[in-house]
Amino acid sequence: MATTDFILQGVNVTGSITDFNRKILSQDALAFLALLHRSFNGTRKELLQRRVIRQAELDKGTLPDFLPETRHIRENDAWKGAKPAPGLIDRRVEITGPTDRKMIVNALNSNVWTYMADLEDSSAPTWDNMINGQVNLYDAIRKQVDFKQGAKEYKLRTDRTLPTLIVRPRGWHLEEKHLTVDGEPISGSLFDFGLYFFHNAKELIKRGAGPYFYLPKMESHLEARLWNDVFNLAQDFVAIPRGTIRGTVLIETILAAFEMDEIIYELRDHSSGLNCGRWDYIFSVIKKFRQNSNFVLPDRSAVTMTVPFMDAYVKLLIQTCHKRQVHAMGGMAAQIPIKDDKAANDKAMEGVYADKLREVKAGHDGTWVAHPALAAIASEVFNKYMPTPNQMFVRREDVKIGQNDLLNMNVPGKITEEGIRKNLNIGLGYMEGWLRGVGCVPINYLMEDAATAEVSRSQLWQWVKHGAPTAEGKKVDKAYALKLLKEQADELSSKGAKGNKYHLAAQYFAGQVTGEDYADFLTSLLYNEITSPICSSVTIYQTEAQPPAAETSSLPNHALPPPATSDAAPLVFPSKPPEPELLVKFGLPIAVLAPTLTPGAFLHTLLAEAAAPLLVARL
Repeated sequence: MATTDFILQGVNVTGSITDFNRKILSQDALAFLALLHRSFNGTRKELLQRRVIRQAELDKGTLPDFLPETRHIRENDAWKGAKPAPGLIDRRVEITGPTDRKMIVNALNSNVWTYMADLEDSSAPTWDNMINGQVNLYDAIRKQVDFKQGAKEYKLRTDRTLPTLIVRPRGWHLEEKHLTVDGEPISGSLFDFGLYFFHNAKELIKRGAGPYFYLPKMESHLEARLWNDVFNLAQDFVAIPRGTIRGTVLIETILAAFEMDEIIYELRDHSSGLNCGRWDYIFSVIKKFRQNSNFVLPDRSAVTMTVPFMDAYVKLLIQTCHKRQVHAMGGMAAQIPIKDDKAANDKAMEGVYADKLREVKAGHDGTWVAHPALAAIASEVFNKYMPTPNQMFVRREDVKIGQNDLLNMNVPGKITEEGIRKNLNIGLGYMEGWLRGVGCVPINYLMEDAATAEVSRSQLWQWVKHGAPTAEGKKVDKAYALKLLKEQADELSSKGAKGNKYHLAAQYFAGQVTGEDYADFLTSLLYNEITSPICSSVTIYQTEAQPPAAETSSLPNHALPPPATSDAAPLVFPSKPPEPELLVKFGLPIAVLAPTLTPGAFLHTLLAEAAAPLLVARL
């Protein structure tokens, strides 16, 4: 049986394969995805189970703290992250957005330094969105993405170097149900990363850049370690040097904030810094401590970047990154220009300027914008106050942040009916768009994505759970929340387009705002609504499923190895093929490996044929 046919045993694609996306869903690419799944899905599931265990501890009142087991990592000043890769030295303004063709052209034509092409929070993961996004990225890298829409032509500019491309795959918790391997859905993270890397890594290098990623939703350094293992396997597979891939980690969970040093350490040969994912971070604080009445927050509008727990998070992130000589990226400006109200627009843009000024003076090396019109404001601020490509020399040695600072919930403000209705409006508005396959929804001149919707529903759940009083003197209970939910859903539906999905969104939302059921993520809760049914035109790669690879990971405790004094250890090749019993243990066919194979040939064969490539590194 041919190599690719062997690996494709048990691989099943249930999304449609068309002339447009066929080049992305080649058999070689699918074989690479199968290899990633069989190598890493077991570890991924273990890590997700660790999240469940950790949440149970938090629900009992245990508070997170810096890990004593990794003190030696935090206190060792000698180790550093990787030097900035080509195209990532100056990142002062980054634009973000989904991967539809129009957005890609507009983003790459913007006056920014990098573009984060988002397959995560600003993209609803329909099959068409995910796979067509891969096609669009493939074409953009090769500068063949131009297209016409009606009479309007969209073309990449040629008068300047285009922004560096960075891709954000989905988080570890999400799956891609349109592709299964041995009966299991593949991880959305591995699907997004794998297709993009497989098709584009060498092309990006040839063009003077590289395969660069933003890594979302991590909750521990062990999850960063998994990404590092994925990176090493992928680079070995296509024969490019380790360290070519770069990953910027979004610190958007409260638990990750206590492990920033460790996360950089795990990725150090691939690290390009950390980012303040502000809305997801607020969501995480509410979510993780939702059972604790000491963590009840006021209206979302009162939870700004200057409240104690957010200010501490920003300062610690900048200090940590610059100590390790990697980028400390600022957060999102989500405003959209208000074209029909100059006074309101001027006020909104003043807010953007003030936010970017706060970031650059704090020591950030760059910032995010959601709309091309904001790039000029962000550039003006960073050009004035950061004349160098970055400011890693700003060490922030004045900063002393401890557990109490990161958990300081002394946030002034009140809970109001207006705040409740705004949360309902944002939550319903975003969910309705998501159910239609739109992951980035403009609401009240702000570009809302999954993170802000998560804050909205989590606050409502928290307020109902703890019977929080409003400024108007009402207790936020189940009946009150559902009454306001119905009113908002009816109003939005009556004003919306025919066939809108506001009432469907409200059905899902109702279960999430009563202080009872709580889904880990709205996107997981809604995913089945946008999963494409299998149809007769689908191309399916499926033969008899092979047994899943045996688990190759036994997750350690929090302990990390001592800081290395040199680069990452090279892959160790066995001097002879493993014993047949070992092959059976890892689900490998004994006939694959011959006793006469050299170590190099052994590696090549194992990567090409086997279901567990990490076996090589762990023998």
